Amino acid sequence: MADDQRLWAYAEVAAHLGISVGAARNRRNMGTLPAPDDTSIPDRPRWKPATIRGWKPLGQGHRSDLRSNQPDPTFG
Repeated sequence: MADDQRLWAYAEVAAHLGISVGAARNRRNMGTLPAPDDTSIPDRPRWKPATIRGWKPLGQGHRSDLRSNQPDPTFG
C-alpha cells in the first residue's frame, strides 16, 4: 500500500500533531479532531493522512470554550 494511502491510528496522528496519544484520544472524544475515515474496527479509528494534513486545528492555547472577547456590559 502506498504511504499516502496508509491509514493513521492515534499514534501517527499524535506524532504529526506533536501531542501525546492520550491528548489525541481526548481531542477525538471532545470532537476537536476530524471524523475518522475508517471505523471498521471498534475503538480503533483511523484517518487518511490527507484528512489530518488538510485539517486546521485550533491554535495552541486557544480556549474555544470561553466566551468571545466582547466587553462585559456590567463593567461599563
